[in-house]
Amino acid sequence: MSEPRKPLSPVDQTLVDGVVARQRRALAKTITLIESTRVDHQQRARAVIAELLPHSGRSIRIGISGSPGAGKSTFIEALGNHLLDQGHRVAVLAVDPSSTISGGSILGDKTRMESLCQREEAFIRPSPSAGSLGGVAEKTREAMLVCEAAGFDVIVVETVGVGQSETTVAGMVDVFVLVQLPNAGDDLQAIKKGIVEIADLVVINKADIDPRAAALARSQMQMAMHMLRPMHAQWRPTVLTLSALQKQGIDAFWKEIERYRATMEGCGEFADRRRRQALDWMWAQIDSGLRHRFLAHPAVRADLETISAAVAAGRTTPSAAAQTLLDHLQVR
Repeated sequence: MSEPRKPLSPVDQTLVDGVVARQRRALAKTITLIESTRVDHQQRARAVIAELLPHSGRSIRIGISGSPGAGKSTFIEALGNHLLDQGHRVAVLAVDPSSTISGGSILGDKTRMESLCQREEAFIRPSPSAGSLGGVAEKTREAMLVCEAAGFDVIVVETVGVGQSETTVAGMVDVFVLVQLPNAGDDLQAIKKGIVEIADLVVINKADIDPRAAALARSQMQMAMHMLRPMHAQWRPTVLTLSALQKQGIDAFWKEIERYRATMEGCGEFADRRRRQALDWMWAQIDSGLRHRFLAHPAVRADLETISAAVAAGRTTPSAAAQTLLDHLQVR
């Protein structure tokens, strides 16, 4: 049995109450707390999330990826406005790549969703990837829980769209959508990309520019995906064409999302997928925690620079250096 949780501080209890009451300011401040790297803030964040957890889990989580220029932000805005008109509440967690040189990030997604961000039923939170792999920010999972606790029933995670490593996002959402362009080359070559193998839906955007090219791309992609082993026995990924700019095909896309959810819930895969994701999240947190503790170890900090220099100079092998540093963690 777990020990009873300590009461929250008045400040943190105010955050929890504000999130549950759907106060946007409290939601934004809570996500800021979660994203903080300060140790004391992380301790507070864990306590706040624990209090919000019973209020989460009642949304559908959609991951949207694709190469830069595919129109992901325009698509999300069109989809978000469509869902708001139907009575849904939509939260968008847009992750921008951080510079490997300066560490900065433009965070421009909010400016590209101008009409959506002006609507009260929507919440858009841009965050820097800050070097995290998988095309998502380190605290995206926690941010999703907070948004769910705030009453958002559709959570959209827009990923960076820079390479195969961003398939990580598929491990934290219910449905993973890949956005492609009609004239992006031979789509049969896409079967070589791991990101296609884990897509539940593929969208050919900007179909209004060249309908014939879009239809051909859809046909090629559908054929390519039939050559792949499906992720789920009950679901064969589908390919749709649409124009986010012209708001064409958005309703058909959402109906396909609803069909996917009904199929997965009907066979129990929807709940199983979330359980697996929760365990994966636990192990990811363990890996991250062990790395931080390793780097904070006094003996490691004392020897790290010297041993790193020896590896760079070729005086020792990376494996030997790693073992030397890891030996500092042995309990004597």
